[in-house]
Amino acid sequence: MTVEQARLLGPAEIRELAARLGVAPTKKLGQNFLHDPNTIRRIVAAAELDPADVALEVGPGLGSLTLGLLPYAAHVHAVEIDPPLAAALGATAAERAPGLVDRLTIHHGDAMRVTAAEFDPPPTALVANLPYNVAVPVVLHLLAELPGIRHGLVMVQKEVADRLTAAPGSKIYGIPSVKLAWYASSRQAGKVPPPVFWPVPNVDSGLVSFTRREPPRDDVPRDAVFAVVDAAFAQRRKTLRAALAGWAGSAPAAETLLRKAGIDPSARGEMLDVHAFAALAAAKL
Repeated sequence: MTVEQARLLGPAEIRELAARLGVAPTKKLGQNFLHDPNTIRRIVAAAELDPADVALEVGPGLGSLTLGLLPYAAHVHAVEIDPPLAAALGATAAERAPGLVDRLTIHHGDAMRVTAAEFDPPPTALVANLPYNVAVPVVLHLLAELPGIRHGLVMVQKEVADRLTAAPGSKIYGIPSVKLAWYASSRQAGKVPPPVFWPVPNVDSGLVSFTRREPPRDDVPRDAVFAVVDAAFAQRRKTLRAALAGWAGSAPAAETLLRKAGIDPSARGEMLDVHAFAALAAAKL
């Protein structure tokens, strides 16, 4: 089975379909529709789907990436918040990939509110062109809610891709970097230029590939780790002794916990990896 057996949408088809449906991309929903078949093929290839994978797509829009995924996954769950787009996606798949339409389940709803119970079969891979304005919370919510997701490839604003994959010590290392690292190892998988979208965004996009792994520790709750991460980066220019004073109860209490975890109290949050944050959270339990 090849992508060509699903007829992909090009620029003319995207605009014709949008006109037929009476829809236009909106900034409110962060909609930038992909219209370049070569980019679709590139994303699908980079996702490295196994034929048994159940793909979860967020924000399918007019169906560009959906059509690319259908030949390569056992099933595709497409979550679309925009009612007209959700209603039209099935017909687009039936028209352009008639032999594959039974692999598609369309969910009209907010990806930030979905639960595991909504997906049968359960997703094993996340592959999505994510709306810029909600990319990070969507990825983190889905990884938390859907433990069956073992790997994925998401397209986000290039700046967000940089932050998600940043390493400790980097100026852009922060909350998204640490929280994604709790769930998965990640890497950048390439840049996507603005002209392949309609409308054309004023920024580059980036591909982030991730593979789930076991959490750094199983003796400390995720929420406890994330609480100290949030506190450490709320005032990232301060030393951890000062930045964590509220979290610990006082600056001296923060220093005690930091030393207990083997962390220099004069360090800043950007120097700590996810294992250090987990050790710090464990020290407070």
